[in-house]
Amino acid sequence: MGENAHRPGDRANQGASHLGDPDLTASHASDRTWDRDARRNPADWATHTASGAIVERMWETLSDSWASLLDPLRDPVTFAIPAFVVFLLIEWGVAIARARSEATANIGASGMGPSDMRAHPPVGGYDAADARASIGMGLVSIATLAAWKALALIGYAAVYVYIAPWHLPPGAWYTWLLLIVGVDLLYYAYHRMAHRVRLMWATHQAHHSSEHYNLATALRQKWNNSGEILMFLPLPLLGMPPALVFVGFSVSLVYQFFIHTERVQKLPRPIEFLFNTPSHHRVHHGRDQDFLDRNYGGILIIWDRMFGTFTPETRRPLYGLTQPVDTNNLWRLQVREYQAIARDWRGAKGWRAKLGHTFGPPGWAPEPDPAAEPSRSRS
Repeated sequence: MGENAHRPGDRANQGASHLGDPDLTASHASDRTWDRDARRNPADWATHTASGAIVERMWETLSDSWASLLDPLRDPVTFAIPAFVVFLLIEWGVAIARARSEATANIGASGMGPSDMRAHPPVGGYDAADARASIGMGLVSIATLAAWKALALIGYAAVYVYIAPWHLPPGAWYTWLLLIVGVDLLYYAYHRMAHRVRLMWATHQAHHSSEHYNLATALRQKWNNSGEILMFLPLPLLGMPPALVFVGFSVSLVYQFFIHTERVQKLPRPIEFLFNTPSHHRVHHGRDQDFLDRNYGGILIIWDRMFGTFTPETRRPLYGLTQPVDTNNLWRLQVREYQAIARDWRGAKGWRAKLGHTFGPPGWAPEPDPAAEPSRSRS
């Protein structure tokens, strides 16, 4: 017989040898107890097995999604960065070359009224300090967005594994179609809320703070992505793999970079009807009263057409916020509205006013007190 063949007494000898090891003895006793109980109640065994499978699925989802976050080659933004740099440098170079002639031509044709005498920059113009602030905010946002994604990953994976009624196959064409359309619709909803709820506007306003409209402005990103993270929760809830949610968000970011330009005028009508274009997004960045809070779409403009928030570009907008920022400090640009909310909160009388200053639309103010009206009229 071979060296590894069992002799008749081996199994008995092995069982006897375990008697001297308390850990092994306890382990085998536990296994025998579980097997006995499982035979008595098969439902418990099924529940135990199912729970283990769910935990294993949760771990696999987290591992795959985490690998996606750590691998830059899975992020569309990584591949787009060289294009970002090249197109930004080309546009900036053209702006420098044409600055003098365009500055003279546009001062008289800017359409400014007496209520708004702030200077209108040249078409596609760049201000060095403004552009450096935009690029700086974009660089910092790479780190902050990565942190928000890592935090969101845990919640998305839990929703996907424990709550989603089905799981969409990552390689199916319809999964990708649902991903892009779903991300874009939810982005529209988030973007509209970010303009109408002051606490969310406090995060988003940094992107609108430049009075120039160019590719550098596209990089003027917020550092607090909590609103978008929460808004995209329906995707994993409906079975979208968490890693794909981040990919869809990146696709939207890449697309929107290229519509922040004045060098591209209106495109053919079918494109203008369906997609968000430079023309549509210029309106969104306008501070003119008839352009405020319009054209929220990310990739598609059809959401604005469907929900009544679309306005066509009829003239060159005045860009930026309704109140000038007068700073290029990155931190101040990000937190200025939060500080304003805190000041209004401290000065508000009653909880209704406090909540209005926080969750009402930007510019909300409580109704004037009739008793205070005479003193106000005198001042």
